[in-house]
Amino acid sequence: MADKQKLQALRARIDKLDEQIQALINERGEVAQEVARLKESTGKDTAFYRPEREAQVLREVLARNKGPIPGEEMARLFREIMSVCLALEQPLTIAYLGPEGTFTQAAALKHFGHSVTTLPLGAIDEVFREVESGSAQYGVVPVENSTEGVVNHTLDRFMISSLKICGEVELRVHQHLMGAVNDISEIKRVYSHQQSLAQCREWLDENLSGVERVAVSSNAKAARIAKDEPGAAAIAGDIAASIYGLNILRNNIEDWPDNTTRFLIIGHQDTPPSGSDKTSLLVSTMNKPGALHRLLNPLAANNISMSRIESRPSRMTMWDYVFFIDIEGHKDDKQVARALAELEKEAAMLKILGSYPKAVM
Repeated sequence: MADKQKLQALRARIDKLDEQIQALINERGEVAQEVARLKESTGKDTAFYRPEREAQVLREVLARNKGPIPGEEMARLFREIMSVCLALEQPLTIAYLGPEGTFTQAAALKHFGHSVTTLPLGAIDEVFREVESGSAQYGVVPVENSTEGVVNHTLDRFMISSLKICGEVELRVHQHLMGAVNDISEIKRVYSHQQSLAQCREWLDENLSGVERVAVSSNAKAARIAKDEPGAAAIAGDIAASIYGLNILRNNIEDWPDNTTRFLIIGHQDTPPSGSDKTSLLVSTMNKPGALHRLLNPLAANNISMSRIESRPSRMTMWDYVFFIDIEGHKDDKQVARALAELEKEAAMLKILGSYPKAVM
C-alpha cells in the first residue's frame, strides 16, 4: 500500500512538472512572436531563422545538461521547441534531395525540426534553383560521406550559384536491406543510390554476391521500386521502410559502423559568427609548379587549420582545376580575414561560399 501511495505521489509530481513545462514552452512561443513583431516593425532584421543563434542555444543546452537525459537527446528536444517557436515567427519551406524518405530529408528534419515544410526535389541542381528563386527559404544537400568521399554534383553547383552555406548537418547513416519479400533468398536485384551501394559493398559481396546491383537517383526511389517489383530489394534508411511499407530484412549492413554523411544548409544570407565556425572557399590558381603550395601558404602563415580540400575540373579550360577548401573559423575573425586577404592576392579566383556554425550534434 505504501509503494502504491508513493507511486501515485510520483505521478502527481510528473503531472505538475508537465504542466509547468507546457506553460514555459507556450511562454517561449509568446516571446518568439514578440521578436517577430519587433523585427517587422523596425524592418531592419527580417531574417527570422538565425543559424548562429540556434547553434549557440544548442551548445548551451549541451554544456549545462547534467542528465539523466543524454545531452544529444536533450539537444534534440530543444531543437523541436525552437522549430515550433520559429514557425510562429515565420513558417519555413526547406527544399531537399528527395523523394520522401531520403537521408537528406532526415538531415533537414534533424537541423530544422519537424515544424517546417519539407519539399522533396529530384536532383541537387533543382534544390539550388528552388532556393535561388525564393520558392524555398533554405535547401539541404549532401556534400560528403566519411567512407565514400565527396558528392561532386553539390560541389559543381557551387561554381555557378550565388547561394551561401548557412550551416552543416552531420548524420550517422545506418543502411538497411529491405523489401516486400520475406527472406533474402528471394532477392533477385538490389536497388540503391550509388553511394549506398559502395558503403555496403563488402556486405553485399559476402551475402548477395550473385545478385544484380542497380544504382538509382536516391535510396527512397530504390525503396519505392522494391515495393512494387517482385524479387527486388532496396538499401535505405528506416524512414524509407516505414514510408513504403517494406520489411527490414537485415539491419545496419554498412561496412563501417561510424559511417557519417555531411550535409550543407544553403540560403541567401550571410551568417554572423557563432563562436565555433567553419568557412568554405572556392579557389582557383594558375596551372604552374608550386601554385597550390603558394595558395595554401597564407593559411599556414596565419595559423588557420584546413579541415578539407577537394579539387574539381573548372570546366573552363582543359586541365584547369578549382579547389574546395574548408577552414576553421569565421571569415570575420581577425586571423581568418587576414589570411583570406593574402589568399586573394595569390589566387586567380577566390569565392567565399559561406561562414557557418559547426554541426552541434
